[in-house]
Amino acid sequence: MAARPRDAAGGDPEAAPVRLALPFTGRWLVQNSPARRVPSHGVDVYGERYAIDFVAVDERGRTAPARDGRTLLATESPQRFFAFGRPILAPVAGVVVAVHDGEPDHPARRSPLALVPYALTQAARVRQGVAAVAGNSVILQVADSVYVALVHLQRGSIAVVPGQALHVGEELGRCGNSGNSTQPHVHLQAMDSLNLTVARGLPIVFTDFREWASRRSSSAVSRDVGIPADQSVVAPAASGSPS
Repeated sequence: MAARPRDAAGGDPEAAPVRLALPFTGRWLVQNSPARRVPSHGVDVYGERYAIDFVAVDERGRTAPARDGRTLLATESPQRFFAFGRPILAPVAGVVVAVHDGEPDHPARRSPLALVPYALTQAARVRQGVAAVAGNSVILQVADSVYVALVHLQRGSIAVVPGQALHVGEELGRCGNSGNSTQPHVHLQAMDSLNLTVARGLPIVFTDFREWASRRSSSAVSRDVGIPADQSVVAPAASGSPS
């Protein structure tokens, strides 16, 4: 594998981000984008400095087909959401170096009443370790000291094994709601170590995608390369609706 260039101080140059394809088909809402802020998730731990989240939506921008009393007051089944069970694809060619499965898919929480008790248990999940935070996950090695992780996958859906070489677009598993997740989504990040407890995040860009400025936008802009804006909707250039 080719070594990624480093600057004289030994750090990773901001001008050489890891180039990725979107890891799905269809339309997905962008959340916690590094285009909005860095660290993108508000903390610089577990190699997630430039991490990004994607939530599947329909052409109306909805994450689920309906809202009801449970949406307002309680938890919901993850199966209610468009993202749950959708294929997650390799965003870059590489070798699978780590797989973790067996974490449960939690009930989803759109209600503020349900989110409060969940937030109160977040510190406990962090104390349990990386698996409790990332949930079911796949990590690819792309080059020397360059790794890409996809996390919060559906329990029992992971379709790859360590040592397996993958091409862009091959299915890794399916979107779930495992780990530190309140609604089915996929979290993607690039980092310089396989060990998430010491990994430093690496900047990323995506190639060949369409971007709608918001869930309500009717027209998309084609982008050859870039980081999508927070709360925009994206799809691969050849994909606009779920397969």
